[in-house]
Amino acid sequence: MFDDRSPIYRQIADRIKTEVLAGTLQGDEQVMSTNQYAAYYRINPATAAKAFQQLVDEGVLYKRRGIGMFVSPQARDSLRAERRESFFSDVVDPMVTEARAIGIPITDVVERITRLAEGDER
Repeated sequence: MFDDRSPIYRQIADRIKTEVLAGTLQGDEQVMSTNQYAAYYRINPATAAKAFQQLVDEGVLYKRRGIGMFVSPQARDSLRAERRESFFSDVVDPMVTEARAIGIPITDVVERITRLAEGDER
């Protein structure tokens, strides 16, 4: 379930974000409590609490006092916007820089991407 590449709390937060992005968790839907999460995954409740607090700080979850944690209504849109920006800065920008450095016209790159997106992988 968890790997050694990053802290468990971060992996929990990333998993919940992925579920929100996929639509598995919807806006205003209640999520497991930190104690339930800790028991289910056999982790320290403080670790789960740290992940949930990170998600609250990021606006992905919100607390209803005495009731629990819920997915923020705007969480999916916010996460998509964040991921889009990361995609461009982490993938597209370096690709364009590399294409220029090795002399590939950007029109060729766009053409290749278009063919792949349409399922034509020649």
